[in-house]
Amino acid sequence: MKNAVGRDIPEYLLTNGKEVYQGKNYMDGKYIQKASPKTLRYEKPQESKIVETVAEALKQCGAKDGMTFSFHHHLREGDGVANIVMKAAIEELGLKDLTIAATSLGGAHDPIAQYIADGKIIGIQTSGIRGKVGEVVSAGKLATPAIIRSHGGRPRAIEAGEVHIDIAFVAAPTSDCVGNCRGIGGKSNCGSLGYAMLDTKYADKVVVVTDTLVDFPNFPASIEAIDVDAVVVVDSIGNPAKIAGGAAKMSQNPRDLMMAENVAKVIASTPWFKDGFSFQTGVGGPSLAANIFIEQEMKKRNIKMGWAIGGICSSMVDMLKRGLVGKVIDVQDFDLDAVNSINQTPNHFEMSASQYANPANKGAMVNKLDFVVLAALEVDTKFNVNVLTGSDGVLRGAPGGHPDTAAGSKVCIIVTPLIRGRMATICENVVTVTTPGDCVDVVVTDYGIAVNPLRPDLIECLDNAGIPHVSIESLCEKAYSLVGTPDDLQWEDRVVAVLEARDGTILDVVRKIKPYDPNEE
Repeated sequence: MKNAVGRDIPEYLLTNGKEVYQGKNYMDGKYIQKASPKTLRYEKPQESKIVETVAEALKQCGAKDGMTFSFHHHLREGDGVANIVMKAAIEELGLKDLTIAATSLGGAHDPIAQYIADGKIIGIQTSGIRGKVGEVVSAGKLATPAIIRSHGGRPRAIEAGEVHIDIAFVAAPTSDCVGNCRGIGGKSNCGSLGYAMLDTKYADKVVVVTDTLVDFPNFPASIEAIDVDAVVVVDSIGNPAKIAGGAAKMSQNPRDLMMAENVAKVIASTPWFKDGFSFQTGVGGPSLAANIFIEQEMKKRNIKMGWAIGGICSSMVDMLKRGLVGKVIDVQDFDLDAVNSINQTPNHFEMSASQYANPANKGAMVNKLDFVVLAALEVDTKFNVNVLTGSDGVLRGAPGGHPDTAAGSKVCIIVTPLIRGRMATICENVVTVTTPGDCVDVVVTDYGIAVNPLRPDLIECLDNAGIPHVSIESLCEKAYSLVGTPDDLQWEDRVVAVLEARDGTILDVVRKIKPYDPNEE
């Protein structure tokens, strides 16, 4: 069955009321029944919940074959807890048929790939899938299709009972003896613990893994002891120096800075750029660099930003400290400056992923955004965006909060170079649709700016400001003239990953790539 973005969704995936994507805000006004977790009562006073090892914690929580374990990625490429837990579960306890429900999986989790190949892990539910895990899933070695959800779609699915977490594991920079934990105050600080908050409310059991035990009570707690069953102290939960690695680094590339400057000009041309406006940037060098030029435009108008949300980096923290933004509210920190700021700098707060972007609650923060600036691997001539699969069809990215902020904001701007190496970034059809085109408003490249025809009001804004713009089709033609028209990827029938839209409908699928056969040439 074809959905609203023209993707063919296999009928066998449309069971238990699952629908194909039918457009922005399709689910608005519909009810969901929230799931109710099974929770153990602790009526007798407890001196401590500390257990000696992760394996002991697993035993205490009744770990068995077929369970779902959840993890969060606030330490990003420095995370070590998921590997520690899965090694204990599989190698020490001999568990099998396990599912991982993670907020994201990356290169830090490469050791988990072997457990997938060996058939010990049979399910993956995540917002991001990179590194060797992405490679083995793309190769069809996971027993069931991976399910990819946005940062808002994940809490929606947990609250609705579509994802049942048997044991949630919290990588906590600090914890006290009963499980009150925070993202600061230890040797592996990560700042916000917003992605872990909902898991601890809906999981049957919760295990806090920390490398810094502090005195009771560890307040204000991001995760409260009332939801925690066990605390394990390990030598290290990970390497916070790797939080800012990869896509989370601010770009100094002149091309990226030029695009970032044009992003700021587009924002300044709209009626929403006024005192008290709200803003978020996504991961990616040019989008993070936009902060610099937006500040310059603010100074020209003598205005201040009301609030900013999302993954927060040093430039936004600096603006907060200088009084240029009223409040910074974040679910994840992208560098150590932001890590060291949260709950320390006045008006820098953390929030849960559900409060941030869940489309099934009564008003996520993304719905109040004026502007969001996001990166992309590909954008097609229908303004659909791909941030999940590479040009080779391999899973190597993450929707993250991309679809959520695009849908919720008044103006969604995608900033991306026209080409990368020998690959066209602006193309006729993206490999995988991760953010649908009806949620994308403007595309800024190093060869020109394109405005979605669905937004004639923004076209008028740019015209009035004297900002030149071109059609998305002309950008595609220019890209192909520079690097050639790409050959279509050849897929097998087998689906290796299902991409859910933030509302739970099916947006796209990723099939197994056909092996290269030189005899077919």
